[in-house]
Amino acid sequence: MSSVTDHAVGPPPDRDYTVSGGDWDEVVAAVTDRDEQDDLGDERIVVNMGPQHPSTHGVLRLILEIDGETVTEARCGIGYLHTGIEKNLEFRTWTQAVTFVTRMDYLAPFFNETAYCLAVERLLDITDDIPPRATVIRVLLMELNRVSSHLVALATGGMELGAVTAMLFGFRERELILDVFETITGLRMNHAYIRPGGLAQDMPPDAVGKIRELLDVLPGKLRDLENLLSDNYIWKARTQGIGYLDLTGCMALGVTGPILRATGLPHDLRRSEPYCGYQDYDFDVITDTGCDAYGRYLIRVKEMTESLRIVEQCLERLEPGPVMVADGKIAWPADLTVGPDGMGNSPEHIAKIMGGSMESLIHHFKLVTEGFRVPAGQVYQAIESPRGELGVHVVSDGGTRPHRVHFRDPSFTNLQSVAAMCEGGLLADVIAAVASIDPVMGGVDR
Repeated sequence: MSSVTDHAVGPPPDRDYTVSGGDWDEVVAAVTDRDEQDDLGDERIVVNMGPQHPSTHGVLRLILEIDGETVTEARCGIGYLHTGIEKNLEFRTWTQAVTFVTRMDYLAPFFNETAYCLAVERLLDITDDIPPRATVIRVLLMELNRVSSHLVALATGGMELGAVTAMLFGFRERELILDVFETITGLRMNHAYIRPGGLAQDMPPDAVGKIRELLDVLPGKLRDLENLLSDNYIWKARTQGIGYLDLTGCMALGVTGPILRATGLPHDLRRSEPYCGYQDYDFDVITDTGCDAYGRYLIRVKEMTESLRIVEQCLERLEPGPVMVADGKIAWPADLTVGPDGMGNSPEHIAKIMGGSMESLIHHFKLVTEGFRVPAGQVYQAIESPRGELGVHVVSDGGTRPHRVHFRDPSFTNLQSVAAMCEGGLLADVIAAVASIDPVMGGVDR
């Protein structure tokens, strides 16, 4: 924003002007003449917030038109993180595709994997054949992932509003969960652990003990974060009544997740359209009626507690058994162990397929290089991710590769609410509003 202050070369001192561009000499010459001043009208400044900005949740570009400190127009510019994942899937086997989809919403990799695999399993008509142990482990990992994702939402949102301690707490607790993920899958992120037909491998023997240790420690640490913010005067002043979006707005824009539940509507796909046996778990769908950033914060805090309840139930239901379908034409031929050179097939398995059975070697080669075939058809599968409805539309032409895969990512849809939340509010409140949406640009651009 530029003010004309040099009265020797500018207009009279009794008026202030804002300009949105152009040559400075021409602007001064124009506003010096009173008649031309009136013709200019109320011009406003257009500000680019992002895509490289610490408060835009990754490479999100916000084009803001402001009048003083008031936002008169807000638009989103996306595409700076485009990876072409959906197109790449058309050139990979059905199993290889998991390695790609896990990288979309990189804060919720297990949800990406589960949604895709559930869709493929429906096309294969093997949904009821998935081993119970594999399904329980999927739920366990997703709920721990929900907690870790919400912790990042609260940590980054707190940091952007100046609550640095909240950021330290959030990322500290998230590390504990990522340690468990690494124990189970070998990786902290981008796991490719959930596969069509089940899982890549079973959990290691020490995984259950580490999860129980996590369940003993995490509730107290979550309470520390809640006590830090929930009744904090500054936090409430920056979030209550900010980023307002009511039920009508959510329905019109297709907004889901904590934003929708903050309007009082208890819509959760784990309840309304159960998958992975969620109908058999005891948990509450958290709602709030504030329709604002503070209500969305409260929902995420309470949802983390509910997720830990589900994880405890998963441990109780975890019975010994296989983690991959019995059909040898679908099941990945692997017997993974950790050796001196990292994770790979066990020596016994290699000895069998390389020296004991020519049929096993041929089967291994064909399934790994060519992949299995999926009957022609199409299916839409939706699950409840930390940010809302994560859906995947999968089309098969009967081959060993997807014909088309398209994701309905909740971050992409929810970003439509930026204008409704921010226009008419203050520039500083844009930060709180966007943080309450919790967009992940890897899922938006994919």
